[in-house]
Amino acid sequence: MPTIRRALISVSDKRGLIDFARALRAMNVEIISTGGTYATLRNEGIDVVPVSAVTGFPEILDGRVKTLHPKIHGALLAVPDKEEHRRALEDHGILPIDLVVVNLYPFEQTAAKQGVTLEEAIEQIDIGGPAMLRSAAKNYRFKAVVVNPARYGLIIDEMKRESGVVSEETCFVLAREVFQHTSAYDAVIEQYLNRSAGAAEEIPSCLHVFAEKELDLRYGENPHQRAAVYGGFGSFFRKLHGKEFSYNNIVDLTAAAALVAEFDEATVAIVKHTNPCGVGSGKTLTEAYAKAFATDTKSPFGGIVALNRPLDREAAERINEVFTEVVIAPAYPDEVLEFLRKKKDRRIVQMTRENAGAGAPDIRSIPGGYLVQQQDARAAAEEGFRVVTKRQPGESEIRALRFAWKVAKHVKSNAIVYALGDRTLGVGAGQMSRLDSARLAALKASEAGLSVAGSAVGSDAFFPFADGLLEAVHAGSTAVIQPGGSIRDEEVIRAADDNNIAMVFTGIRHFRH
Repeated sequence: MPTIRRALISVSDKRGLIDFARALRAMNVEIISTGGTYATLRNEGIDVVPVSAVTGFPEILDGRVKTLHPKIHGALLAVPDKEEHRRALEDHGILPIDLVVVNLYPFEQTAAKQGVTLEEAIEQIDIGGPAMLRSAAKNYRFKAVVVNPARYGLIIDEMKRESGVVSEETCFVLAREVFQHTSAYDAVIEQYLNRSAGAAEEIPSCLHVFAEKELDLRYGENPHQRAAVYGGFGSFFRKLHGKEFSYNNIVDLTAAAALVAEFDEATVAIVKHTNPCGVGSGKTLTEAYAKAFATDTKSPFGGIVALNRPLDREAAERINEVFTEVVIAPAYPDEVLEFLRKKKDRRIVQMTRENAGAGAPDIRSIPGGYLVQQQDARAAAEEGFRVVTKRQPGESEIRALRFAWKVAKHVKSNAIVYALGDRTLGVGAGQMSRLDSARLAALKASEAGLSVAGSAVGSDAFFPFADGLLEAVHAGSTAVIQPGGSIRDEEVIRAADDNNIAMVFTGIRHFRH
């Protein structure tokens, strides 16, 4: 690697710029710069050469054209161990540039501003910056290229240690960062332009997934697996106390938050392995928690508790009686937070924004690619209910049906939920047979000392046979809610009529795999 003698610096993000530039000048590195960066350095008394003095051509078109010139790109792309390249530089009077320090116009920040116009956003599409970054990164064996201000210290330290040289190993790391950065930059522009044109696809023809690592996790689903969070998770959930998150914590807490968001009244959900152990609504969070906990008094140990109201002291004391991995609420009064922090390891999480991930696609990796689908974001309360039996459900049954349906949407398939109008009584999740889920949910209710007599039952998908429905009837349910759509719907409806059961079809299925 050559000794770094000339650097081109053109940055929008000026964090650390002055100290970095001064350190370069102290090692006799000539600095070339453009526009605002040039003015900033000059104002700080740092010797700097304008790019127009190198190219012999002024900046034109309101600064749109500054560095797009052979004396810049020739200086970046020339391979010094090729005789013809060295000769070309000599013939055209081009001096090599050894270090490029560029970060791009703030397109994403500009496009996110309220009321920004398309024209304003377009002016923040950087042209010269990506071209210089890509040129230097392509030639990383002979050039150092920096896109992240956090790297300034590494560059200066290595130059001091190695007599002005930056190693090829370091330059390769920096080049990889450049291509990550420019590809993400282009993806953001594409997505913005698609939205501006009203052409944003629900299922895109080309999938771009670009997100910076936000958080290393304690481990993945199991301790031998490494894991991390990418993107903007922290803008929806903020950890206020406790151990670092694991992969399972993140999956469970997002499931719990999505469940309580279905309810307008004060509601508590207790979740384990993404499935609700119990859900309750009430006039107070304490009342709601008692109902949720009563559904299953064993499984909440080590579970997730989510609340859709600021957590009060009385409810916090009830939650504190059982070992809980994570507590999630929209807010915590200071005295409640102080009380909960007495348990060192328990994670206390604040939901800072609603509808976490509602507009994002659901992406799952598979061998050779990805599965992509829309989020199942339709609120259960918005779905149509059609009574298909002779008997109409009563008012209390309708409330129970709606409650069961909201919860069933968040239970692993095959899902069966017995409920009243303000609580779950039994939850059957993840069974291979819907009949088994109906039996399991009734059994769990019985183990908790609860009766499902007079309850409503919610099924996330249709009953393929009448046996699952009859299992719920024999357990004591008087009303059923399900999507309908089976080729045996008429058989299932007859079974309901024969047993004087009210049944509602929604026309919408909510499988969760």
